[in-house]
Amino acid sequence: MDMNEIKEIFFQECEEQLAELESGLLKMNDGDRDPETVNAVFRAVHSIKGGAGAFGLDDLVAFAHVFETTLDCVRSNKLEPTQDVLKVMLKAADVLADLTNAARDGGSVDQARSRGLVKELEALAHGALPAPSAAVVAEAAPKAATPAPAPTDDSGFQPIPFSFDDDFGADEAAGAVPEYEVSFRPRSDLYAKGNDATLLLRDLARLGEMSIYCDVDELPGLPELDPEAAYFKWTISIKTDKGEDAIRTVFEFAEWDCDLDVRQVADAAGPSGNEELPMVPVPFDLSILDEESTEPEAEPIEEAPLPKSDAAAAVAAAETASNVTQLAAVAARVEKKEAALAAAAAANAAAAQNSAAAAAGQTIRVDLDRVDRLINLVGELVINQAMLSQSVIENDNNGTSSINMGLEELQQLTREIQDSVMAIRAQPVKPVFQRMSRIVREIADMTGKSIRLITEGENTEVDKTVIDKLAEPLTHMIRNAVDHGIETPEKRETLGKNPEGTVRLTAKHRSGRILIELADDGAGINREKVRQKAIDNDLIAADANLSDEEIDNLIFLPGFSTADKISDISGRGVGMDVVKRSIQALGGRINITSKPGQGSVFTMSLPLTLAVLDGMVVTVAGQTLVVPLTAIVETLQPEAAAIHSFGANHRLISIRNSFCPLVDVGRILNFRATQANPVEGVALLVESEGGGQRALMVDAIQGQRQVVIKSLEANYTHVPGIAAATILGDGRVALILDVDAVVGASRGQSLKAEISYAAVG
Repeated sequence: MDMNEIKEIFFQECEEQLAELESGLLKMNDGDRDPETVNAVFRAVHSIKGGAGAFGLDDLVAFAHVFETTLDCVRSNKLEPTQDVLKVMLKAADVLADLTNAARDGGSVDQARSRGLVKELEALAHGALPAPSAAVVAEAAPKAATPAPAPTDDSGFQPIPFSFDDDFGADEAAGAVPEYEVSFRPRSDLYAKGNDATLLLRDLARLGEMSIYCDVDELPGLPELDPEAAYFKWTISIKTDKGEDAIRTVFEFAEWDCDLDVRQVADAAGPSGNEELPMVPVPFDLSILDEESTEPEAEPIEEAPLPKSDAAAAVAAAETASNVTQLAAVAARVEKKEAALAAAAAANAAAAQNSAAAAAGQTIRVDLDRVDRLINLVGELVINQAMLSQSVIENDNNGTSSINMGLEELQQLTREIQDSVMAIRAQPVKPVFQRMSRIVREIADMTGKSIRLITEGENTEVDKTVIDKLAEPLTHMIRNAVDHGIETPEKRETLGKNPEGTVRLTAKHRSGRILIELADDGAGINREKVRQKAIDNDLIAADANLSDEEIDNLIFLPGFSTADKISDISGRGVGMDVVKRSIQALGGRINITSKPGQGSVFTMSLPLTLAVLDGMVVTVAGQTLVVPLTAIVETLQPEAAAIHSFGANHRLISIRNSFCPLVDVGRILNFRATQANPVEGVALLVESEGGGQRALMVDAIQGQRQVVIKSLEANYTHVPGIAAATILGDGRVALILDVDAVVGASRGQSLKAEISYAAVG
């Protein structure tokens, strides 16, 4: 396994840890105070930091360290995880994800935002709580005491002496906190193994109040400088009640590669016996992202100034020694890790022999391309099994031969294999749902609204391909709901609503499909405004007679927007038309229901997989078509008395005292020039995308079977009215009908155009 593969595994694990982090923070935001939830959040950040350190991802390590420090305060009950605190942490989780993506893809992040959150996290760790909301401030104003002014740096951040012990200052005043002097001199082997002196000193600072002095006496001139050598020595004075063992624990992984001396001193005057040495005071800062130190100034000592060239050489030596030796360190760690994994695997194997339960829950990582290849092979197996069955049936009239019986067993096994393989690709929608949480937070901040996202059915499983293509339409819908649907807090209060708006995202299985609903409790669709906007943009005629459902569907038209002005969020008419096209490209449909003043619900119906489908094989004008079974409500044989004509070319069929438009599939697809006699064919009652029904007229039904989907666009070209193709048991190619496109064409649209906005017909 080479370094790139190991790094890729690290980033895959980061995705899991980031998902765990956001999930835990959202639970805490909902009031979950279970210590295990807090610990899971802390472990996620700690794991990312540890892995990033092995690969020299300094920006990621630095930010994760500050984040981890603040979470440790929550874990030790020194910081109350209020909603204001968790709001900062959720933003920090977003930045941590951005830093991870930048490290993987080579991009960049907003440095100003990163630095701002570093300051906020440090302030939280030091006990400075974020500013509460205006309502809370107003309520607490009479009781609040005026704090004494404190010095701040240029950015306005108030430096607070760092300590994890709330009683540390009192103990120090009483003289009860022991003081230790630590002499730390790394050898070159320490850097060669990937350790970083700076990180060790940061970890040491967590034990108490600390001051650091750097001895640079041995630093040579730039021409003699060896980038792989170690020249610096640190003398640290630290006050802590954790004891000498805690100090040595910080250096336990580096003690063989450094000279370390720890001794307790009686007074707190600073490092004894070192005043005459030429030392450089180093203000300690928990974040390399911050440009200025927040540590109080060190006690003045006599210094020997360094030449500027030597000081620059010191910085260069430290950075080079840390960076150049990373690969050797990673290799050593990988070797140890692989040995440990091998030992763990052997132990697991032995344990599995004693307990069958030990093997439960085990998982493996498999490249997605391998799974796709397996699915394609199983698809070919299904086709060949169907062809073999067809051949035997044609040559075996009585249907009782042993070959026929064997083929029935083969068909059953093939179906089970296919279901099992498809289950491998099935994944919960949780990752894409979690991604929407960040979008809600960002849009809410941009619009000044208070929004709460509630997700349900996150463990509902669907094909990986569907999940990958679901993020874009959901993003547009979330932006639309927050920007257009939810009112401002002030307006919601005047309407008697909770100032905090709610967006609910749910997923569930129904009839072999997945239903995803996005609901908000906002203002709903202003149908008068939508209708007038469509008229102004010449999208509909001024005298068009549209139902509420058809008016609602106008928002899916290209270029349509009800925004009064263009902003960073909306107003250009791009968004909801993308949603419509994306959903239809997945073989799904979308429906809207809205109640003015109460909110809107967008319902998406999607196939569980894009690889296979259960279909009804029919014939139309001598052509063989497959109609997706999930679109069919029922089949019926029309009677002459049930057929009613109106206009020149329109017909209705009466079904249980209601009328349904009758659509001649052969005529719509131009398979024949004239309409067929409905009495001589079969009607398939299907659900249209708007929730209404249409009766598709075909010549005959051949049967029901599972077919393997083959893309026409990838292998041929796009065919209007046809969604895809498949191979039947006799080897013939059959076309899979695009039901929504055919229904849209029956409403007056041309199949040559995009069949996307049937509601206006």
